[in-house]
Amino acid sequence: MKPTIHPGYHKVVFLDTNSGFKFLTGSTKSSNETIEWEDGNTYPLIKVEVSSDTHPFYTGRQKFADKDGRAERFMKKYGMKQS
Repeated sequence: MKPTIHPGYHKVVFLDTNSGFKFLTGSTKSSNETIEWEDGNTYPLIKVEVSSDTHPFYTGRQKFADKDGRAERFMKKYGMKQS
């Protein structure tokens, strides 16, 4: 890899502002805020509004408005009876 064209990759802590859930991962993003992690080291802190802890898809709280398949929707739309 060319050292001058790639962004720096380092460990950061992401904080879900809605639930307080934190996780440590690698990222190219950086921040002026820092936080002390469980291992005693200090890492940059990046605040996010949605993470896997609060996203409806991952928590199982997602609601599906339309559960019919494509054929059922077509039949219902045009008033056709299924055989």
